[in-house]
Amino acid sequence: MRRGGSPLAAAAALAAGVVAVGALFPDSVAAHGIAVRGDLPLPPWLFAWAASLVLVVSFVGLGTLWSQPRLEYHTPSRELPRPLARGLTSPLLEALLGAASVALLGLTIYAGFAGSQVPTENVGPTLVFVLFWVGIPFVSLLLGDVYRVLSPWRAIGRAAGTVLRRLGARPLVATYPSRLGLWPALVGFIAFVTLELVVAEGAQPRTLALATIVYTLWACIGMSLFGVETWSRNCDAFGVYFGLFARLSPWERRGRRVFLRPPLGGLARLAPAPGLVPFVATMIGSVTFDGAAESELWASVGPSIARTIEKLGPTPATATQISSAIGLAFCVLLVWALYHLGIAGVRAATGSGRAADLAARFAPSLVPIAFAYVAAHYFSLLAFQGQAVGYLASDPLGRGSDLLGTADWQVDYNAIGTATLWYLQVGFVVAGHVAGLVLAHDRALALFRGAREALRSQYWMLAVMVFFTSLALWLLSQANA
Repeated sequence: MRRGGSPLAAAAALAAGVVAVGALFPDSVAAHGIAVRGDLPLPPWLFAWAASLVLVVSFVGLGTLWSQPRLEYHTPSRELPRPLARGLTSPLLEALLGAASVALLGLTIYAGFAGSQVPTENVGPTLVFVLFWVGIPFVSLLLGDVYRVLSPWRAIGRAAGTVLRRLGARPLVATYPSRLGLWPALVGFIAFVTLELVVAEGAQPRTLALATIVYTLWACIGMSLFGVETWSRNCDAFGVYFGLFARLSPWERRGRRVFLRPPLGGLARLAPAPGLVPFVATMIGSVTFDGAAESELWASVGPSIARTIEKLGPTPATATQISSAIGLAFCVLLVWALYHLGIAGVRAATGSGRAADLAARFAPSLVPIAFAYVAAHYFSLLAFQGQAVGYLASDPLGRGSDLLGTADWQVDYNAIGTATLWYLQVGFVVAGHVAGLVLAHDRALALFRGAREALRSQYWMLAVMVFFTSLALWLLSQANA
């Protein structure tokens, strides 16, 4: 293609690649969390073609109609009425929500040690892996940074900090080292996804309770070193994770004032930070591995890796966990490598900037993709297992109690049909990747010389987005027979 070629010509070449990718998809499919295999409205390869072609059309539309950065320099357009905003951000409401979250933290720990060790009978795993891990991203998308007021660790830190300040205590480190960036949060994030996806007994209530205690101690040490707010912004794995999703929300809080901002505007204003790229790559890669672990491919490759490791001395159980850890690391590195391949294309097309700087500048465009993976892969878990809160609230320890009269409630697996779930999941995938394209295009317009160079810089990024879309749909199409 000649330098400065039209977006239509680039789109035509990429569309041919889309058809080739779509041909790789199998005909049988079952989305994550759905037990019926052959019940979908259309074959998955058709969804793959259609979804990828939507990206190509969106790319052409952006190149034609979006010639100036609209998100990079946005200003909030409207403000909530002051009385309403002050009510929503009142210290009393924050204190009450913080106290409730600390109580749920205590319940998770207590139930882990005193309750049934069957994960589905104990309230702890559902609180952590369903309502907390999957539910908060959806709430953050709708309402903004709700985790800030729901974090039990921030609530503990603020309460302890009030007392300690009266005693004259101050954070041990006066200034947070900028070179640390988000790396401490990444350590905690990797630890959590390892517990979720690698550790064989990670969902056992007692294991979860122990992990909760360890993370609470880690948080208390971190807050004593750097202060509550600094730790929450940079070092709290969940604060960074949910905070990135909250930037997708149209709501922006400034002190006690609440503003309405353009969609995706929060991510456009996200400042680069050390560790941001690997953090987002881990967000996508961990869900990728969770989906791949259900595939026939991993069913054949995983045990082979485990048997090889077992020959070196570990027990079969340990070898299986090491095999899963290798699979998780591979998926994260794959996402990281593909993203950097796209960045290399951006740099080659423009001849400007260091690769590391460009990677950090374009990293916000990966956050909608991360949300798309989470939403598509875990929505069925939230929709179905989330209903278990009804009976677990009456019997949190799994001992047969009926505190609220709801112990006989059942999960309704017919609440959402198979076809509806599949359409929702495909919709999440397509919307997330289109949003990523929009952010990348807007950032390119702000960084490079003119609309034509900005568009040319995004050809490789479009190819990466198409691959991520196809990968997401393939993962959704996998289910163990």
